[in-house]
Amino acid sequence: MIEAFLAALAGLLIGSFLNVCIYRLPRDLSVIRPRSYCPECERPIHWYDNVPLLSFLLLRGQCRRCGSRIPWRYPIVELLTAAVFFVAFLFLGVSMAAVKFCVLGAILIALVFSDLEERILPDEFTLGGAVIGVVFAFFVPLDWGIIGFLFHSTNPALVSAGESAFAAFFCAGSLWLVGLIYQKVRHREGLGLGDVKMVAMIGAFLGLEASLLALIMASLLGAVIGLCYIWFTGKDASTYELPFGSFLGIGALAVGFVLDVIRVGRLGA
Repeated sequence: MIEAFLAALAGLLIGSFLNVCIYRLPRDLSVIRPRSYCPECERPIHWYDNVPLLSFLLLRGQCRRCGSRIPWRYPIVELLTAAVFFVAFLFLGVSMAAVKFCVLGAILIALVFSDLEERILPDEFTLGGAVIGVVFAFFVPLDWGIIGFLFHSTNPALVSAGESAFAAFFCAGSLWLVGLIYQKVRHREGLGLGDVKMVAMIGAFLGLEASLLALIMASLLGAVIGLCYIWFTGKDASTYELPFGSFLGIGALAVGFVLDVIRVGRLGA
């Protein structure tokens, strides 16, 4: 249990950095320099005003210098990241698998909020995440599927990496094809390449079966919530841009942590 609490503290710190990425990457700004600053008055934030979660509470959600409101996204991202880290280490213990799902959770949280706010899914998280997912497959074996069936006598680590790469390409290619057909039929873009890249990242981390399940869940969530939102706000359904990446992130978090973290952790116990 102590390891899970320590992981949660680390998650708060990572969540604080994710907030920087969510704001800066869609704007093509460096996440390294300059140091954290208020977007309204553009003054640097002192370290004691930049403590994850605590500073937001002490400052009552306002900038100390100019008094502008700090978006609720900041504490929400920090809390969610801490929760993801806590759950991963609670059910999987101190292991490479726990680290893998902490990384996946952090990437997905960043993409969910980046898509919600800016309708942008940064390549640093999608394409970079896909590469990281394949690397993790060498150390945290994925369930064998087509690649395992064809090359079952090969090194298990290589087979697992092959399953990861195959799932990434298959899921991304399938979604791209669906988007292409939609564009040909409706004569307007239905999916962005960012969504396709994000699906590749999810496939690399979760494998084919879990990724397809996450994609189905995201499609259902997007259809129901999107239609309800359009109906309640009176927006034009033909022009409204649905943040599908956000639903993909929610679906992948649900599938990954319910099937691969909580279920596997309980079976291992």
